[in-house]
Amino acid sequence: MLDIDIFATVQRVAVFFLPALLGIILHEVAHGWVADRLGDHTARFMGRLTLNPLPHIDPLGLAVFILTSALGGFVFGWAKPVPVNPRNFRNPLKGMMLVALAGPGTNVLLAFLMALLLSGFLQLNPALSPTTEFVVKTLYYGAGVNVGLACLNMLPIPPLDGSRVLAYFLPRGIAASYMSVERYGMVILVVLMAAGLLNKLLLPVAELCLKTLFSLVGLPL
Repeated sequence: MLDIDIFATVQRVAVFFLPALLGIILHEVAHGWVADRLGDHTARFMGRLTLNPLPHIDPLGLAVFILTSALGGFVFGWAKPVPVNPRNFRNPLKGMMLVALAGPGTNVLLAFLMALLLSGFLQLNPALSPTTEFVVKTLYYGAGVNVGLACLNMLPIPPLDGSRVLAYFLPRGIAASYMSVERYGMVILVVLMAAGLLNKLLLPVAELCLKTLFSLVGLPL
């Protein structure tokens, strides 16, 4: 029984790994690319506008990804945040809002592309072999994990991207006080995850978004 559980866990992590790694890296590169276009070249100067995973990997974020992949439920992880200096933007608040949206937006786009590839692959390969089944699972869970990353990052908990978007629409004084919670952001996320509230909060939203995405590309729900 133990061997079966270990095999299933390894298989689960394997099908999540590549699309999740791609999603996490592209998420950060998108932040840096948009910041670069808006006038802040910090990420470019620090070598973070690259698809090479090594400059982006955060050991703790990678460990959390492996752990959540193995345990089931909501899968997430993170990379090293791309450095952004808002003082280089003409409008710092608007610039940070656009930079923040770039990350989740990239995950949604990646999820859509994976769902599209999955739809085409299933049409070309209606009878699944062990090899094609692995491809199907990778694309299916890849779309799911990228939708999940988008949903997670749009939570209005500083320093997640959703907080940067919300801060743009708040009065400046309130926005400054709100963003000061950033130092406690990771603690809040860990508490939510440990209490099981993160799954309860995000899984229904992520599943609805994924079903909508699959319906758009003609996949059965």
